[in-house]
Amino acid sequence: MEKKPWWKSAGSFILDITEIYIPALTFCLLFIVFMLQVFYRYFLVPLTWPLEFTLLMFIWTTLFGACYAHRRNEHVRFTMIYDSASPKSKWWMRVVGNIMLLTSFVIAFIPTYRWILFMSFKKTNVLKIPMNYAYFPFLIFMTVMIGRFIYDIYIDIIRYRKGEL
Repeated sequence: MEKKPWWKSAGSFILDITEIYIPALTFCLLFIVFMLQVFYRYFLVPLTWPLEFTLLMFIWTTLFGACYAHRRNEHVRFTMIYDSASPKSKWWMRVVGNIMLLTSFVIAFIPTYRWILFMSFKKTNVLKIPMNYAYFPFLIFMTVMIGRFIYDIYIDIIRYRKGEL
């Protein structure tokens, strides 16, 4: 078996951390704190911080989990028209759809980055976490998805050139 170059192994490792391990960790934390909140609410005194914490962990879990779902091509889709199309039409739908999504994400990237930087002055009500930390996962999500769209377009073009439609 051929050994991967170091940069491919490093990139794969970083993507695994971002798309598998962080969402798994954040979901576990979300669940533990949620159960703690339920316990305290019904048996002791209600806590205020678990709601905020679980919302932040939900954001991290959802965004990074969506990157993994795209990697495995497991997003929910309504494909009645796509499934009935010819292979060439399917190729065009994929390429045009990915170009539209890529364009949207690229256009939104700088304003999103500026907004996240701007939100550093505001803090969450209970935990006093700066809001830019709360919103930062969206920037990572956008970066990963831009890379995935470029890769998908590249693969479709390679398959088209090889005649693998």
